[in-house]
Order: sequence, then structure tokens, then C-alpha cells
Amino acid sequence: MQIDFKLIKDRENEFKNFHISNSKHFIISSSECGNGFLMPVLYEDLDQSWTKLENMEENEKSILEETAEVKKTSLPKVSIVVGSSWLEQCDRIPKVENRTSMTLSLIKSYGLLNDVTPIPARKATREELQTFHSQDYLEFCDKTTNNDDLEKLEIHSEHNFGIEYDCPLIPDIMNMIQWIAGGSLVAAEALNSKQCEVAINWGGGWHHAQRDEAAGFCYVNDIVLAIQQLRQVYDRVLYIDLDVHHGDGVENAFNFSPKVFTFSMHKQCAGYFPGTGKITDVGQGKGRFYTLNFPLKDGVTDDTYAYIFENLLSEIIYSFKPDAIVLQCGADSLSNDPLGGFNLTPCGIAKCISKVMQFSRPTLVLGGGGYNLANASRFWTYLTGIIVRGVELSSDIPDSDLFFDQYGPSFELSILPGRRPNLNSAEEVNDHLEEAFRNLEEIP
Repeated sequence: MQIDFKLIKDRENEFKNFHISNSKHFIISSSECGNGFLMPVLYEDLDQSWTKLENMEENEKSILEETAEVKKTSLPKVSIVVGSSWLEQCDRIPKVENRTSMTLSLIKSYGLLNDVTPIPARKATREELQTFHSQDYLEFCDKTTNNDDLEKLEIHSEHNFGIEYDCPLIPDIMNMIQWIAGGSLVAAEALNSKQCEVAINWGGGWHHAQRDEAAGFCYVNDIVLAIQQLRQVYDRVLYIDLDVHHGDGVENAFNFSPKVFTFSMHKQCAGYFPGTGKITDVGQGKGRFYTLNFPLKDGVTDDTYAYIFENLLSEIIYSFKPDAIVLQCGADSLSNDPLGGFNLTPCGIAKCISKVMQFSRPTLVLGGGGYNLANASRFWTYLTGIIVRGVELSSDIPDSDLFFDQYGPSFELSILPGRRPNLNSAEEVNDHLEEAFRNLEEIP
């Protein structure tokens, strides 16, 4: 089934702009519908309206049922990346081992795989990786294949290409990054071929990797590669980054391009990785004003976050007019993430995801950060339910799930908001919004 948000929006506008002509007397009765707009019922002749009024409740019920049916029968056609070899490599990523398996297992336990089309993952070729990453970096990654002495490689290499600390040297890096990148490439290909309208890859979203080095747990920038793939069919691509960390690698890749708009909402404070993404960073050269960064402080709440996002997204869509959207859903923006700092819940972020879906563009949905592994799995399963079924899933995690014991002690899908003080003042938020709006007005 396919969601026709345009039809619903057109109906909303039709009702809002309802014009009455050649009528002296009328009554309008309104009922609030699930999508938030009002449905008017017109009675042209006041003197003859009483009979019609008796049937008004039945008529309104019919309209509500019709609208609900439109929603039900027009959910987007969704595909999701799967594959045993791909999953094995995603589960090797340091700091988030087995996270992708946990997520797909929970999605399966909720029966959501029955509602999507599987996309078999494949390995990216060396040539595909080289469309963004440097030959020197890839050659270094190659040296970790079938190497029995990684310590010797580390000691004798003139340049470690960021393979240290948060991106430790592990065996067979090349094979891992080929599978990670391949997952996002096949998802983009599915959108290009119109196989689906939303493609999901919860094993992707590695936004910190640079052209010639790994960074921030990211060994490959699958997002940049996927955007390049999408641009073979879709001229203008909007990249949205909801990770708690700034999407620096993607922004740097397209900093000079007017064809890719990067929009990142992230935490920024002294000493916080990666230390980039100021409100004044708007792109360079021909790409000036095609970058929008909205830095936030600790403690941001669902309401504040959704308020900022919904206001900015509508203006970005209006100004940039994207043909496709890539959405990075880092789970480290949730409350209680060990590397986060926000008070957000899946419900709050889902409001932002639903807003994106309303624009009915081909959309690639990716994972990203998320270092409370159980919460990341909860979050991405919850979002999958919202995208695929348009409704919230049952909060009780199925006890048949392979990783059921990891969700204790609550064993629930829901995540409570954090209790950090909200350091984002209304004045500062509105100042940033005004600056962002001024910059968007500069787009030709």
C-alpha cells in the first residue's frame, strides 16, 4: 500500500479554503479529524436545514471513515535492508556490537517484516567506495585483511587514517565497510528503481567518516555514497541528520554543492565531539546557504525539538524543493544515551519523522549513533512501526524475541524522557530560528 499524503493535504487545503457562493444562509459544522484539519458541512438554506441536521452526525461519521480509509490504504510502500553476511558485518562495528541484530530481531518479533519488502544487501565494490573515499585510506583498510599482526601494522604505518581510539584497528576492515556501504547503496538503488517509496537501512547512517579517514565510530561514510547514488536519478537531495552529534562528514562532502542540502540538529558545547556545526556554518561557494545547522544544548525536550524541526523543515522544503530525502535517525539523541545529553523520547522524534513522510518524497531512512543498545533497538523498531503501519506498536515487548532479556527491567518499548535541566532558552531558540529563516531566504 502507498500513502498519498498529497491527496490528504489537497483535501485539507480544499476544506480550509472552502468558498461559498450564491447562498444567503448557511451553517458550517466542524469535527476534528485524526489528521488535524476540519471538515465543513454546508447547508445552503437555513429554513430547510433542520432535516439535514438530523443526518449530520451520520454524514460526519461517513467522512471520518472515508478519511481513515484514505490513510489506511495509502501507507507508503516500504523496503528494508536484510542479509546474513551484511548483518554479521554490521554486528562487528566497535561500540555497537550486535545492535543491528537486536533491531531486526525486534522488528521481526512485532511482525513488521510481513509488511515490508526485503532488500538483499550486497557488498559495495572498491570502485564504488572510491567515488568518495581516497585510494590511500582504502589501501590501509585493505592491509587489515588476512593480517595476523595488526599491532605491527599499527606501529609501522606512517599514517593511521583515523584508525585509532574510537575507530580501533580490527581485522578485515575492508570487508566490513564494503558490506556497510553496500546496505545503503542497495537501499538507494531500490528508491531509484521505484521499487519502494521508503527504504530503511538500520545498519547504515555513519556520518562522521571523512574522505581519507575514519572518525567517531564511522569507518565508511555510507550516507555520502548513498546520496551520490540517489543523485543519478534525483537532482536535489535533502539530507536530515537527527543524531545528537553533528553530521560533519556528510556536510563536508557537500559543502560546496547546491544540489545537496544538509540539515543537522545536534548538541554543541565546549569539548563535545566533533565540535563543528555552528549556526553560522551555512556552506561555501555555490553551496552557500545550502547547509543549515541548528546547535542545541543539554536537556532539550520533545516539544522544543519538534517545534524547531517542524518550523524549519517546511521552510527548507519550500526553499530547496528536494526530489528525494535521506534521513539519519541517530538514537543517541534519546534520553539516557551514555554519549548524549538530550531528554528526547521516540514519540517526540517520531513527530519529526511523520512530518518528513507528509511531503511524500522518495526517502532513505538510516540508523546512526545510539550507544544504549536496547534503546536504539526500541527506537528504530518504534519508527519502523510508525512508517509502515502509521500507528504506535504495543508497548509490551514480545517475550519470544531472541534478545528479550536485554530489555529489562521494564520490558517495554517506550522510553521515558530524561530529567536533565533544559539549557535551551526560548529566546536563544527563537534567535536561532530567525537566523535560519534569513539564511533560507537567500537560496535562489
